[in-house]
Amino acid sequence: MIDRRHFLLSGAALGLLTVTGVQRLWAEDFEITRTDAEWRAKLTPDQYRILRKADTERPFSSALNNEKREGIFHCAGCDLQLYSSQNKFDSGTGWPSFTKALPEAVGMRKDSSEGMERVEVHCKRCGGHLGHVFDDGPKPTGKRHCINGLALAFVPGEMPN
Repeated sequence: MIDRRHFLLSGAALGLLTVTGVQRLWAEDFEITRTDAEWRAKLTPDQYRILRKADTERPFSSALNNEKREGIFHCAGCDLQLYSSQNKFDSGTGWPSFTKALPEAVGMRKDSSEGMERVEVHCKRCGGHLGHVFDDGPKPTGKRHCINGLALAFVPGEMPN
């Protein structure tokens, strides 16, 4: 028979294994790595909160929502080209939205935070959190990359490399 002490120890061990498994799931090798202090020095406090702590900016707060010029949206953390303005659309959600990323620019992983199942999108080169991908976008992809404007830097007139 399991007594309370064994039950609690089993629960703690299971919790530790779960946390370790989650850390392994998130542990990826990225081309660009920095210490936490280096990221804090490079980014604004809001950019750090979004790119490094997977937070979200307030809807309709980004100037990039209304950006209509041709160009490329880069990662604010490492300057990798991520999205073309040709794939940007107004989703009405309050965040810059794209139908697809540039080839080999982003990575995706399951995100079960906040009590829901989503797909998180991050920069392939530095691992910075960009936003989430949903299946309610327009044709041709049917995807909506809902991206935090603070995670991006826009370069007008630039073409993809």
